[in-house]
Amino acid sequence: MSRSVPVSTGPYAPPVPARVLTAVSADGTRLHVETHGPEGAPAVVLAHGWTCSTAFWAAQIRDLAADHRVVAYDQRGHGRTPAGAVCSTDALADDLEAVLAATLAPGEKAVVAGHSMGGMTVLAAAARPRFREHAAAALLCSTGASRLVAESTVVPLGPGALRTGLTRRVLGSRAPLGPVTPVARRVLRYGTMGPGAAPGTVDACARIVHGCPTRVRHAWSKVLDTLELDHAVGELLVPTAVVVGTADRLTPPVHARSLVAALPNCVGSTELTGVGHMTPMEAPEVVSGRIRELVAGYGTGAQGGTDVTIKEGA
Repeated sequence: MSRSVPVSTGPYAPPVPARVLTAVSADGTRLHVETHGPEGAPAVVLAHGWTCSTAFWAAQIRDLAADHRVVAYDQRGHGRTPAGAVCSTDALADDLEAVLAATLAPGEKAVVAGHSMGGMTVLAAAARPRFREHAAAALLCSTGASRLVAESTVVPLGPGALRTGLTRRVLGSRAPLGPVTPVARRVLRYGTMGPGAAPGTVDACARIVHGCPTRVRHAWSKVLDTLELDHAVGELLVPTAVVVGTADRLTPPVHARSLVAALPNCVGSTELTGVGHMTPMEAPEVVSGRIRELVAGYGTGAQGGTDVTIKEGA
């Protein structure tokens, strides 16, 4: 059963999909899936992160759907997808495979972009046959493969057991987030966004995050706490680009740099100065641009590419 998802209006409102469908995952979880843009255009699949929804990708959908077929889906328990019986990285991979099967023709290729937990979804699915059948290239935004709690700088202390323990309590809190208030916006900006994030962007992001049910937020925090996908990085064989903000407290640049060093076919690394964790919302043109570059370079099966490190201002 679908539920109402609070989102912003105006320039932050998600576009109306051309088509809405349901993809059924391996355990029977029914995933809310949207497609945007013209049929037959190059395909892009977007996987959002923890506590978010398809609305998180509004800027990318609006940009890319002009000349791409964009597929976006709600992760289990998020947005309009009901919570499944299981929360695990294997379930995330199952879900992505189900979306690929429901939206792409046999052998059809797509650029798959994941933000935060969505990037972890891409890593978890990297060795799966259906992912390898359909993925032409990948974009990993603001994500990591392991040690998420230990490396997080949300708690302003030096690294060590005290910071790790306090971070675990903060991220795993069962406390409801409540309505979006000025205080809530300030807390969200500190924890997830850069200091220069526009007020409208902060408000839109807060409405999405506060729309995630408390029990879902808590359940997935436990998965992220014990995340161990280092082994999966080497399985992501397709050309892959990495984006991170230098002010990211949830998945600091150390994670992106580790991914870049370990990926078999890394074709780009972008560090956005002053940008926080919510890169697709904070730097939408850059993220959309990286997706377009991957489609242009690899979406038709082209191979190769040149490693490049880019540092950009916010």
